[in-house]
Amino acid sequence: MYTLYFLFTSFFPIFFVNYVKCTNFATQNMSEPLAERLRPRTLDDYIGQKHLVGDGAVLRKMIDAGRISSFILWGPPGVGKTTLAQIIANKLETPFYTLSAVTSGVKDVRDVIERAQKGRFFNEASPILFIDEIHRFSKSQQDSLLGAVEKGIVTLIGATTENPSFEVIRPLLSRCQLYVLKSLEKDDLLELLHRALTQDVYLKERHIELKETGAMLRYSGGDARKLLNILELVVETAGDGDVEITDTFVEQCLQQNPLAYDKDGEMHYDIISAFIKSIRGSDPDAALYWMARMIEGGEDPQFIARRLVISAAEDIGLANPNALLLANAAFDAVMKIGWPEGRIPLAECAVYLATSPKSNSAYLGIDAALGLVQRTGNQPVPLHLRNAPTKLMKDLGYHDGYKYPHDFPGHFTPQQYMPDALLQERLWHGQHSPAEEKLYERMISYWGERYK
Repeated sequence: MYTLYFLFTSFFPIFFVNYVKCTNFATQNMSEPLAERLRPRTLDDYIGQKHLVGDGAVLRKMIDAGRISSFILWGPPGVGKTTLAQIIANKLETPFYTLSAVTSGVKDVRDVIERAQKGRFFNEASPILFIDEIHRFSKSQQDSLLGAVEKGIVTLIGATTENPSFEVIRPLLSRCQLYVLKSLEKDDLLELLHRALTQDVYLKERHIELKETGAMLRYSGGDARKLLNILELVVETAGDGDVEITDTFVEQCLQQNPLAYDKDGEMHYDIISAFIKSIRGSDPDAALYWMARMIEGGEDPQFIARRLVISAAEDIGLANPNALLLANAAFDAVMKIGWPEGRIPLAECAVYLATSPKSNSAYLGIDAALGLVQRTGNQPVPLHLRNAPTKLMKDLGYHDGYKYPHDFPGHFTPQQYMPDALLQERLWHGQHSPAEEKLYERMISYWGERYK
C-alpha cells in the first residue's frame, strides 16, 4: 500500500513522500553531486550539532522515543537542516512531504495538508511536512499551516537561515519548538573530508593526498555542502592522475577572494557584529576595516546603510541627534548613486558615528516602557487626557481639566500624564553627554524631584 501511495503522489512535483529505508554508501549514485552522495541516512552518520542530536540531547531523545513535535531549524546554509529532517522521517517511518517556500503557494500548502490527512493510517505518527526556507513564506501562506499544525494533521519541520522571530508569524512560532544549528567546526569539517575520501565510491578509488586543509576550511565557512563541492571541484580539476591537495592549488581552482564571505553564513553575522560594536566603541579605524571586509565580500550596500541607521538611533541617540539625519542621508545617497561611489557616503557616516558622543537612553527607555506595559497591562487613560468628540463623552468628564501647555509661560505646566497606578514610574534616564545634559536639566526644571 505504501508503494502505491508513493507512486500516486509522485505525480505531484510540488512535494514527495519518502518511505525509503536507510541506505548505505554502497548504493551511491555516481551521477549525483558528492554532497548528495554523502548525505547521511542515520543519526550515527550525522556530523555536528551534538547539542541537538548527541547522546542525551533533546532531539535525539524525541527521535528515539518515536514521537516528535513541530519545530523550526534555524542555522546557516550547509549545516544539515534538510538532512536532519529526512533522517527523522526515515527513523520514524512516516510519510515525508516537502515544500519549497520559493515555488509553493497557499494552494500547494492546502493540497499537501489535504493529502496528508487522507493518507494517514489509524494511529500512526503524523506525516512530516518539511518546508525549506520557511522565512520566504508570506503571512497568508504561514496562516494556512496553523490549523493543520495545531490539530496534529502534520508535524511541521521548517528550515530557515533567517531569524524566525522576525520572519515567522508569532502564532506559528508559538506552536513550534525552535532549535538553533551551528556552523560546523574545524573538527567536524575534517571528519567530513575524511569520510568523503574513504567512503565515497568514487573518491576512495583515487589516490588523493590531503596535504593542507586551511584554504578548503576557510572557503567553506562552516558549510558542509560548500566544503564537499570544493573537494569535488579540486579533484575534477586535477584530472585522472594522483591528486595532491594544497592551499595554493585550492585557491587556484576556486579563483576567489579568500577574504570574501558567505552573505548567508555565520561570518556575515560576525562581521556586521564587529562593525556595529566598533562604532559603539568609538573606534573609526576598526569601523572602516569591518566595512571594507563587507564591501570586499560583496555585501549588499543597502544592508550596510540600514545597520548605520540602526546604530545612529540605538548607540548615538540623543547625544547627537544629527547622527540619525546623516545616516538617513547616507542611505539615500547609496540608493541614488550605487556602487562603487556609494562606499564614500557610507564611510563618511561610519566615521561620523564612531567619533560621535554616545547615548542609548532612548533605546533603554522604550525597552523599559515595553517591559512596564507587559507587567501592568492596559492601564486606563486619565479622563483629562481622553478625547471628547461627542456630547456623551464630555458629560462623562472626558478631556475635563486638561491644561493646554502652550497657554502657559514656557509652554509648560505641571499635570498628570501617566496612568494613576504608574505615577512613580521612571522610564527615561538622561545620560552624561553635552547635548543630553541640556535635555536632562530642562526636565529637572519642569518636574523637579521626579527627575533628580
